[in-house]
Amino acid sequence: MTIDLTRRTLLQLAGATSLAMAAAAAARAEGTPQGGGPTFASRTPMRVGMVTLRVKNLDKVADYYRDVIGLTVMERSAATAKLGTSGLTLLVLEARPDAAIEPRNAAGLYHTAFLMPTRKDLARWLVHAASHRVPLSGFADHLVSESVYLDDPEGNGIEVYADRDPSQWQWSEGSVKMAADELNIPDLLSLTNTRVPDYAKAPDGMRVGHMHLRVGDLVQAESFYHGIVGLDPTRKRNGAAFLASGRYHHHLGMNIWQSQGAGQRDESTTGLAWFSLVMAKPELLAAQEERLRRGGAKVTPLADGMEAIDPWGTRVRLLRV
Repeated sequence: MTIDLTRRTLLQLAGATSLAMAAAAAARAEGTPQGGGPTFASRTPMRVGMVTLRVKNLDKVADYYRDVIGLTVMERSAATAKLGTSGLTLLVLEARPDAAIEPRNAAGLYHTAFLMPTRKDLARWLVHAASHRVPLSGFADHLVSESVYLDDPEGNGIEVYADRDPSQWQWSEGSVKMAADELNIPDLLSLTNTRVPDYAKAPDGMRVGHMHLRVGDLVQAESFYHGIVGLDPTRKRNGAAFLASGRYHHHLGMNIWQSQGAGQRDESTTGLAWFSLVMAKPELLAAQEERLRRGGAKVTPLADGMEAIDPWGTRVRLLRV
C-alpha cells in the first residue's frame, strides 16, 4: 500500500495548521516554553519497568496498543490483557467496565512514553501511524529526544519517542537542556520508505522510557519521588519537574498544569493503577526500602520488591531485575 505522507497529512493528523502549532502542543506535553543512545534509559541504576492501567473497554484499548503502538498481546482474558515486546511485559490493562473516566484535573497519568531503540524505528512508526490515519496530539524536537504525542481511546496520554545520543545532551549545573522545537519531519522520514509502511510490530528493544504524571503539588511530588524514592532532579520549569536516575534526561516527569491542588485519586475510576521502577542491583532495592521507611512512606512487601504510594494515591512498585 502506498500513502501520501506529506507535511499536510501529518499536520491534519495532529489537528494543526502549522508545525509551530504541533510543537506548541508538544510543549504543553513536556513543560517546555514555546519558542542518548536509545538504550541509555535502561542502563541506569533505576529505570521504568512496566505500567498498569484501569480501562473501561478492555478489548478496544488492548487492540489500540496492539495495532497502533505495535505491542504484542502476551496474555488476554475477560479481566486483563498483558502486552509487550520480545517476551517482556510493558503494559497491563485491567478491565473496569463500570468505572468512570478519570478527570483530567485529577492526579494520575499524564502520559506513558514508549522509547524506540533507534531514530529509524521512530520514523517507521510514524509512517505506520500516518498510514492508519491515527490522530496525533503533537510532535516536537526536545533536543535530547524527538517525540510524537497521541491518546488512547480512553484519553490516556502516550508519547512515542527516540533519544538522541547522550553525548549530544547539554548539561549545566545538574540541569539538562530541553526544548519543544519543531520536529524536522522530512529529515526523520528520510530514514525510511514513506510509500511502503513496514512497521508490523514494536521492535524488540522498545521499552517504557519514562512516565509523566499529573500531581497536585510539585513540592510534595519532589519530596516523595526525589527525597524518598531517590530519583535525581534534572530539570524544573513552568509548573513541571523532571527526575531521573544515572543522568538520563528523565525517567519521570510531573506537572500541575491541570491538576494543581488535586486531592486523593479515586481508585474506582479509570487511569493509572501503578507503574514500576526496576533496580539494577539487589543492594539498591534493600537501600530503597530503608529510604522509604525512613521517609515515612507506606510500604507493602511484594514477592519481587515492594510497593509505595505517592501523596495522591498513585502506586509505585520498586522491583528487582
